Amino acid sequence: QQQQQHSSLSALTRQCPASSLSFLAEPATTCLSMRGGASSQSMSTTALNSVVATEEDTKAPVEVFRNDYQPLPYTVDTVRLEFDIFEGKTLVTSEMKLVANPNKPEDLPEALVLDGDESSVKLMSIQIDGKDLEADKDYTLSPGKLTILQPTDGATVKTVVEIVPEDNTQLSGLYRSGPMYCTQCEAMGFRRITYFPDRPDNMSTFESVKLTADAKNYPVLLSNGNLIEKGTVESDESRHYALWSDPFPKPSYLFAAVAGNLASIKDDYTTSSGNKVHLEIFSEAESVDKLHYAMDSLKRSMKWDEDRFGLEYDLGIYNIVATSDFNMGAMENKGLNIFNTAYVLADQKSATDKDFELVEGVIGHEYFHNWTGNRVTCRDWFQLTLKEGLTVFRDQEFSSDMNSRPVNRIENVRGLRGRQFAEDAGPMSHPIRPDSYISMDNFYTATVYTKGSEVIRMYQTILGVDGFNKGMKLYFERHDGTGVTCDDFLAAMADANGVDLSQFSLWYSTSGTPTVTYSSKFEDGTFSLTLSQKSKSQTPMHIPVSVGLLDKATGEEVVSTTVLDLKEEIQTFSFDGLKGEVVPSILREFSAPVKLEAATGGVDEESLAFLAARDTDGFNRWESGQKLYTSLIFQTLNGEASEKTQEFVNEAFGRTLMDKETSDFSIQAYALMLPSEATLAEDMKVIDPVGLHAACGAVKKALARKYKAELLERYNELTATMNEGEEFKVDAESIGRRRLRNVFLDYLCSIKETPEEQAAAAKLATDHFENATGMTDKMAALSALASMDGEGSGARDKGIQKFYDDANGDALVLNKWFMTQALADLPDVLDRVKKLTEHPDFTYKNPNRLRSLVNAFTMNSAAFHDEEGAGYEFIGDTLEKVDQINPQVSSRMAGCLIQWRRYDEKRGKLMKSQLERLASLKLSDDLFEVVNRGLKH
Repeated sequence: QQQQQHSSLSALTRQCPASSLSFLAEPATTCLSMRGGASSQSMSTTALNSVVATEEDTKAPVEVFRNDYQPLPYTVDTVRLEFDIFEGKTLVTSEMKLVANPNKPEDLPEALVLDGDESSVKLMSIQIDGKDLEADKDYTLSPGKLTILQPTDGATVKTVVEIVPEDNTQLSGLYRSGPMYCTQCEAMGFRRITYFPDRPDNMSTFESVKLTADAKNYPVLLSNGNLIEKGTVESDESRHYALWSDPFPKPSYLFAAVAGNLASIKDDYTTSSGNKVHLEIFSEAESVDKLHYAMDSLKRSMKWDEDRFGLEYDLGIYNIVATSDFNMGAMENKGLNIFNTAYVLADQKSATDKDFELVEGVIGHEYFHNWTGNRVTCRDWFQLTLKEGLTVFRDQEFSSDMNSRPVNRIENVRGLRGRQFAEDAGPMSHPIRPDSYISMDNFYTATVYTKGSEVIRMYQTILGVDGFNKGMKLYFERHDGTGVTCDDFLAAMADANGVDLSQFSLWYSTSGTPTVTYSSKFEDGTFSLTLSQKSKSQTPMHIPVSVGLLDKATGEEVVSTTVLDLKEEIQTFSFDGLKGEVVPSILREFSAPVKLEAATGGVDEESLAFLAARDTDGFNRWESGQKLYTSLIFQTLNGEASEKTQEFVNEAFGRTLMDKETSDFSIQAYALMLPSEATLAEDMKVIDPVGLHAACGAVKKALARKYKAELLERYNELTATMNEGEEFKVDAESIGRRRLRNVFLDYLCSIKETPEEQAAAAKLATDHFENATGMTDKMAALSALASMDGEGSGARDKGIQKFYDDANGDALVLNKWFMTQALADLPDVLDRVKKLTEHPDFTYKNPNRLRSLVNAFTMNSAAFHDEEGAGYEFIGDTLEKVDQINPQVSSRMAGCLIQWRRYDEKRGKLMKSQLERLASLKLSDDLFEVVNRGLKH
């Protein structure tokens, strides 16, 4: 169960001194002209778009296609914004200077379309160059659009809109979260703030952003860029303002603003060229002591990007704000990152080691976006992987350098297989560069992010680190300050290295997971390896396959890692001059996101056992053990467990368990963990969730019983070491030690068939819980306790209550409390989850809290997929409710139903019936797209 929870945690699991501010050379009256707000403009008492708002309810979802891209006839060159924030109403005044696009096609219509969501935005007035516009003569309104019929080069469009952030439960645009107002504009949230060309290819300079609010309740006023001026409003001393300016052009999705009552910690960083950057991280006052690890991570990120890619930060200030209400993990807004609290708050008492790792990784990810996403962004949303896949790769490389590279690679591949491979096999399958969408929010996917990062990693595998760095340098030289395409990135890599990557480009347009099969022979000192590929591409793809060879007699590596470029449907690669037979180590470091299979269709368990013991590649050594476990689990599921397979598994498990010489405890821990049920399910034509869960449990318990004495010995040894009073640390060695000890606990607590065993397991878990020095150990113990039954039920209930009491209202700790119960291996877990939805600390409006309970339950595969369908009905009812509150959250949650074709007929029909029920309702575009793709594909 603890192993399952580790996988689920990851799944529930994610951004000026030298700068030119030339516009400040203008007279101050010009720069600050928006202080007059809306008073100088005639304002309607009725929203000009009120009729369109009623039409929005009947608008049919519209599919957008990548090949239909057209540039704008005019772009917004500069923009000035003013926010007058009052309780229950915020006025937003915008001044946009238009410039004709010199690159537009001649046949492109001259009219300029501004995006605006009339369900959020009330248009009160619109002017061009100080003149009020007349509806249907100067502009038209339609659902989601304001079209200016005759724009002119150099014209200034001024609008005043009214929004109500307090009613914005979608958490897109400007919304209220606890003691603050904050924004989230990616992908299409800026249109929920005001009318604007809300698309990434419109790069505008936000010359000034003025925020005005009550000084007592909202003392902190933040936006992108640099703070220019702040002060008290002359006409009302209870209100104050702050004026911000960002000298770097950016698309609207990178805009950010915050007004709140917040505390902070401060630091500074001096770049390699000597520029001093002010760093500040904000949170609610009671959480400010949990910000220090995030600050340390930020400084490490800045140093790493300078060392690895020569990229410095380019403003004089870098702010981060933590909010508890956030749909995503974090947002890379220029100079003002806004973070989900789950990825910025961390201390010993509230955060697990995995939480600390995620904070470091996500802090790095958002910072790295400053260049890969902000300075160079994507031309359109179909190119999203251009910034996200690349930046995920960069944050993975950062985390690898900060910690253990083999461990990081294992964790990343576990996540890829458990989530992205399933996505590739389902109705939401799409290439990393999608061809169409109805709601772009649905394509912030594992495919775009994690498979996208694997595609970037393949560039580095093919070109080498130096070649990849050359390509990155050319990419920035060519495209800094622009919005570009995936093809532009590929061209930079190819041109910088003088290679042809046209075949490699198929990775951007091919959906699904390719399969590589292998066969081999050894003859007269020559080892021949034949590789073949199968994918959804009409022509062969370019797949880099990293291979090493080990001498079969001695275990010595006789051919170090070599990259084989598989470019044909079938290719044979030869290795000459070998003294004896060898065992190949194929797909080292998981060099391509593919499935690897023997051409025979069988499992060479002898070679796997050899590699699990001797492979010099850390990833493949772990991988070989995982394949042995997989073989035994499927044999157990099919009622045909082989004694020989059990011997191979026992030998690998026992050797790893008693290895006291290893210096990487995390590698040892992962080598002892069984594959996740989500990963195993991807190897099944028809998924049997209950049978699979039982088979995993049987293999686990058999290992635990056979090695009970050794597991207890190692557990006690590590307990004694950790009790020597060593200071709590979050480094690779300390994390690894805790991880390994908790794996031992997990195995020992799986032995609980008899009343005596139940009592013994409950006591061990309770002692672990009570003596925990940090959240990692406490959560491991709670996970074990939550699944206790029989003689262990009393300890379970006491542990759950004690954890809740100790949380003392801490939101992130309470999320763990909800999640652990939703993942419990108990027969009545659905009833418990339903009861928890009525708990006073549960809310459907907070994405973190909702995911911690409901999404976690859907990952409890055997319980969710109970063959009577109660779990499906519960999710269907929840989706109907949540879609009215937050469509982004509902559409992601619906993913658990759309794979119905992969289950047996009874389960499939029950899952499909929930989709059909939802399809009959009025749904958001987000949920509509997922539900309909689930039914049609």
